Amino acid sequence: MQVTETQNDGLKRGYQITLTAEELDQKVLEKLKEAQPEVEMKGFRKGKVPMSLLKKQFGPRLMGEAMQESVDGAVSNHLEETGHRPAQQPSMKMANEDWKEGDDVVVDIEYEALPDIPEPDFSTLELERMVVQPDDASVDEALESLAKNAQSFEAKDGKAEDGDQVVIDFLGKKDGEPFEGGAAEDYPLTLGSGSFIPGFEEQLTGVKAGDEKVLNITFPEDYQAEHLAGQEVTFDVTVKEVKAPAATEIDDELAKQYGAEDLEALKGQIRDRLVQEYSGAARAVAKRRLLDKLDDMVQFELPESLVEAEAKQIAHQLWHEENPDHQGHDHPEIEPTEEHRKLAERRVKLGLFLAEVGTRNEVQVTDQEMTQAVMQQARQYPGQERQFFEFVQQNPQMRQQIQAPIFEDKVVDLIFEKAQVTEKEVSKEELQEAVEKLEDE
Repeated sequence: MQVTETQNDGLKRGYQITLTAEELDQKVLEKLKEAQPEVEMKGFRKGKVPMSLLKKQFGPRLMGEAMQESVDGAVSNHLEETGHRPAQQPSMKMANEDWKEGDDVVVDIEYEALPDIPEPDFSTLELERMVVQPDDASVDEALESLAKNAQSFEAKDGKAEDGDQVVIDFLGKKDGEPFEGGAAEDYPLTLGSGSFIPGFEEQLTGVKAGDEKVLNITFPEDYQAEHLAGQEVTFDVTVKEVKAPAATEIDDELAKQYGAEDLEALKGQIRDRLVQEYSGAARAVAKRRLLDKLDDMVQFELPESLVEAEAKQIAHQLWHEENPDHQGHDHPEIEPTEEHRKLAERRVKLGLFLAEVGTRNEVQVTDQEMTQAVMQQARQYPGQERQFFEFVQQNPQMRQQIQAPIFEDKVVDLIFEKAQVTEKEVSKEELQEAVEKLEDE
């Protein structure tokens, strides 16, 4: 077998592999000899079928297997000898497409090799991590929000106003006939909550207990129930009670509603939650600043194929974000812009760099970490958690999508540990401003 270099341009490599007819024939004979003891054929005892007959019967099929195995083995040996790591699956094609048995097999192989990636001295990196201590005002603000969520109502005389609760019976009709899902009794509806279709709550403003009213409603064109989308209907409504919001005391009773022993215990829980929220936001800011520094610090040649694929993916994703009504992919080809390409270069560079740092430092994502991540995502599908778990188990690409951000965060933490990180105490507003700046970039 002969391997000849045909291209060496930057990261692009090309090779021609020649497998002689004699080598191929020998490979087929080896396969036939291996199978011969188990072959049974009419007129011959098991294992006694002549080699010439075996070759005539099974040779053509084994020839294809031998060709594939030989070429795959040659490519594998070549990559091991050169130390090349293809950026993507190498392309392979027969150079002599008119090949016939007895000819040498000539295969052209092309790929882009991953570059040699330097690892800088991370101890020279100087980074700043923002620290925010929850103040009393933030805790009080959170308490007020909890009190609002625990809102209670008391019966009132007079007309219902925005923010009041009306207890109603209602029956929806289309063309004078009740429709499925359009009726309820003793339903507590807070006016102004926007929980009902547009126009329903507005028409109940000013009603009193005991009132009966017919509401004229037009369902939105994009309503989820297709048989009602865009349809004009009526609702027969009976108002049973009108209630006004009652002041919720921030006290031990409120704390018990949220599972705390008393108000002080609830405040402690709120402080702990705020510490976690602030810490997560501060880490996101520090991570972006670290990636910015690494982008400037580390330079190496990028595989053009990876950059091009990433640029197309970015352009495609952004197009769909700008055209949310277009769900399918039957749209014109989207050409990446220079801005898309610059973003792609950054992503490819940092992705390759972090992957290399993780490999060199033997960073691993544990089974426990993967299970926790899958469980967290499974919560987005109530009642279908088991099906989601099975889907992830059977889908290597999905497992990779879940594993990748975990791996990246572990590598980032590794770099943080080696870098010079100083903490700077800032206000909640300063942290929020930094987070918003990230979202705008």
